[in-house]
Amino acid sequence: MGSVVRKPVSQNALKTGNADPQSVTNTMAEKPVLYYFNGRGRMESIRWLLGAAGIEFEEVYLEKREQYEQLIKEGRLMFGQVPLVEMDGMNLTQTHPILSYIAAKYNLYGKDPKERYEIDRYADGTIDLMGLGLAYPFLDDAGKEKQKGLIKERATNKYFPVYETALKDKDYLVGNKFSWADIQLMEAILMVEEFHSDILSCFPQLQAFKERTKKMPTIAKFLLPGSPKKPFPDDKYVATVKAVLKM
Repeated sequence: MGSVVRKPVSQNALKTGNADPQSVTNTMAEKPVLYYFNGRGRMESIRWLLGAAGIEFEEVYLEKREQYEQLIKEGRLMFGQVPLVEMDGMNLTQTHPILSYIAAKYNLYGKDPKERYEIDRYADGTIDLMGLGLAYPFLDDAGKEKQKGLIKERATNKYFPVYETALKDKDYLVGNKFSWADIQLMEAILMVEEFHSDILSCFPQLQAFKERTKKMPTIAKFLLPGSPKKPFPDDKYVATVKAVLKM
């Protein structure tokens, strides 16, 4: 489905998240427009991927139930779910297809089907691990404590050993070329470190990978204060998500 012509909105309104979804115009079609909450959630990996590709984007923050319902009314959410990315004249929905589309568009998705399969496989592993972090803010205190332990156990025993082995004697996961899989891994490492700062102590290859990756110009820029990278979710984010989605 193509973009819908809407009433103009100021750049400041978009930046602050005060824009109504109907008010984003086709004049901004050159930049992707991201529709989501003002927080990480399932949009954060999309922000990371665009940032790593050096692509500027705009954001419309969903703060009211009416904004979400309007997107559904317009037929822009295939399954009634966000994230939504307005890009290349299309309304892109469903997180994994959005990520694979962006990765392919910006040459971060391998050179052939075999490499794309490997990238998908590694990316899916980090998506599974980060899913534990996505759920964390919505749990009660007892659930959060249990989730922290689960994140450490899964990272240490299931996921990080795979990436540690894959990075032996090479800089990147697939084809020794920077790809979506590496971006997802960097995001996952930083997420887990927020819960367990010493998590990489037994993974020297991942330590070296992290140091190399954070020095890449686009990644370094994305990690700077004031970038589109979102902070750890707070109570306001949780309350907004629950109110908009009627959770």
